[in-house]
Amino acid sequence: MHRRLALVRRPSPLLADGIVTHIERSPSVDADLALRQWEEYCAALEHRGWDLIEAPPADQCPDGVFVEDQVVVFGDLAVLCRSGAPERRAERAGLRETLERVGYRCVEIEAPGTLDGGDVLKWGRTVWVGAGGRSNEAGTAQLEQALSGFSVTVRRVSVTRALHLKSAVTALPLGTVIGHETTVDDPAQWADFLAVPEEEGAHVVLLGGMSVLMSAAAPRTAHLLQGRGHDVSMVDISEFEKLEGCVTCLSVRLRG
Repeated sequence: MHRRLALVRRPSPLLADGIVTHIERSPSVDADLALRQWEEYCAALEHRGWDLIEAPPADQCPDGVFVEDQVVVFGDLAVLCRSGAPERRAERAGLRETLERVGYRCVEIEAPGTLDGGDVLKWGRTVWVGAGGRSNEAGTAQLEQALSGFSVTVRRVSVTRALHLKSAVTALPLGTVIGHETTVDDPAQWADFLAVPEEEGAHVVLLGGMSVLMSAAAPRTAHLLQGRGHDVSMVDISEFEKLEGCVTCLSVRLRG
């Protein structure tokens, strides 16, 4: 049986200085509370049977905890991203070595390409890449080339209302794409789209089977998903949400 691994990185003491793009900066980000919330997030993954792989600390990088943006994995391949925000590119340090130790072969997005992992939504053999913010066409083309051996379809979708594609939409275990309509450019881009009642409810981490992890800030969405047969775990990530973070940003699920 394969191990279920999740890549995480503890928050920087400089978290409050993280970049915000689509929301007003909060003056009240609490770094100590954020660390406790991150520990509870990690505990929730472990409770659901996931073993954690901790990336090297990036204490000088305020946004380093959002480790999803630095790597896209598919099969045995890890694509190391080149962030569309130049001040975030140092976050990639140490990830190649970490991922190679658990059996990944690594390739890198190179200039002039930019790609943030939060712009990449995968389900089955389809990979959607958000265009319009942190990820450009050159980066998307390099990702498509890197995935050419996996028989996947890469689709470009517009993102102008949210920081990343996965800030707007994620996919449920059976493939339904969920999002809050205020942040989704065009819901018709997905044949099976479900509107959710809370913006924080648009983000789920798939834990296996019909189990998902989501924000405690979206109780109505949790009730909706439970009614559709999902086993929902909830975590409070309020300090990360003040910086446009969500549950997907804080981990990368790896193969064992």
